[in-house]
Amino acid sequence: MLECACIHKVQYYETDQMGVVHHSNYFRWFEEARTELLEKAGLGYHEMEALGIVVPVLSIACDFKSSAKYGQTVAIIPTVEAYTGLRLEVSYQVVDAKTGDLRAAGRSKHAFLDSAFRPSPLPKTHPEVDALMRRLLVKS
Repeated sequence: MLECACIHKVQYYETDQMGVVHHSNYFRWFEEARTELLEKAGLGYHEMEALGIVVPVLSIACDFKSSAKYGQTVAIIPTVEAYTGLRLEVSYQVVDAKTGDLRAAGRSKHAFLDSAFRPSPLPKTHPEVDALMRRLLVKS
């Protein structure tokens, strides 16, 4: 398992009329954190796409715990919770980088497809990518 936290300073444009981060931005932050996790593991999205692997989002959810505001810095911590060779599930914790207060918790589910958008079971099609994903998986 690779420990990874994506650090993000909240930008003014990410806030809404109430002065807090608009909920849609958390999903972008999840994407940033997941992408950074894969890059740090040695296989970013550019490399996967070059191998003909497409990784769409199947579902995404977020529970908001406390508000993040302009100027604050948050850490988005992704954790690979489930991996089947064809599907991937990642959880996220968004915490205030200064206080450690939980701002949000979420999950996303993904599939591995080939460049024609057909299911691509990684153990058969890309065993080296399968091995990397298994290393990222949290052991219960």
